[in-house]
Amino acid sequence: MSGVQQRTIGPDDGDQRLDRYLRRMFPHLTQGRIEKMCRKGEIRVDGGRVKSNTRLDVGQVVRIPPLPTEEEVERQRRLASHDITKADAKMIQGCVIYRDDHIIAINKPAGLATQGGSKTTRHVDGLSEALMYDYDEKPRLVHRLDKDTSGVLLLARTRMMAKALTDNLKHRATRKIYWAAVAGVPSPRAGTIKYGLVKSPGHGRGGENEKMRCVHPREVDSTEGAKRAVTDYMTMEVLGKRGAWMALTPITGRTHQLRAHMAEIGHPIIGDGKYGGSQQENLGDGWGAGMGEDIGRKMHLHARSLTIEHPETGAMLHLTAPLPEHMQSTWDYVGWHAHKAPVDPFDLDA
Repeated sequence: MSGVQQRTIGPDDGDQRLDRYLRRMFPHLTQGRIEKMCRKGEIRVDGGRVKSNTRLDVGQVVRIPPLPTEEEVERQRRLASHDITKADAKMIQGCVIYRDDHIIAINKPAGLATQGGSKTTRHVDGLSEALMYDYDEKPRLVHRLDKDTSGVLLLARTRMMAKALTDNLKHRATRKIYWAAVAGVPSPRAGTIKYGLVKSPGHGRGGENEKMRCVHPREVDSTEGAKRAVTDYMTMEVLGKRGAWMALTPITGRTHQLRAHMAEIGHPIIGDGKYGGSQQENLGDGWGAGMGEDIGRKMHLHARSLTIEHPETGAMLHLTAPLPEHMQSTWDYVGWHAHKAPVDPFDLDA
């Protein structure tokens, strides 16, 4: 660990961001550590507190606190990732679809949990240690996807960015679009589902297999624990009367909202055994959430795209995740073409 340093900005170092200056002077210093030292006031310019993106002027004096050596940084990195296999690290790194100094977005695989639980030890939150790259802390989850749902999942690379992204996810300008294959064809082909949702306990000793129960909008206020939920839907393509490719956008963000809503209107998502089992009454051909052996039994729900304002730049960030293998196989089998789909089918002005 080095001692405190006072460095004067020379002619060749002026008019650049503080973090870039520090990264150039100390290549082993991670962005995350720079952000943390700025937040704690350990790094100062002319005696004042600064942010990592503060621009430096010639003649200013930068106070730099004691820094870890390259060997110490490497040792911490090895300790942080000791439980992640090389195969898992390669897998989760291969899921990255966007990365900058503040945000990482992945295409989460179906079957991989977002967070851990009593019986879940392999999950995105744990594997995110392999997504530290040049930072000294792992990225933070800012929202979730169900274990069997694939698609766009955001992680923040710093604590401050996590808060900003969480706030922006609640903004009306944010747009989440999911793709699903469902049993039957909804009528009308486009509309809004407004059933409220209330948690229904599971049948196991510990309440396992709990699910959300739909409540008529008129009964939400009088039903204990019920919350209003709204989903817009649009039919993209159909397979006769047997099935349909749907675009879904959750106006609210309730647990299992899309799955429960589609099952409630008689069109459960293909592969959703919880909400569309064989006993599910639906408007398809009575197969519940299944469509025969030619269609995979995995859940056909995918977080296709996310549009959100970037907290740092203010620009609208549009992220798109390719279909997972099992859904692409279904699309190919029935003749649906993902590349021909509109970016936002709900945008009537597009």
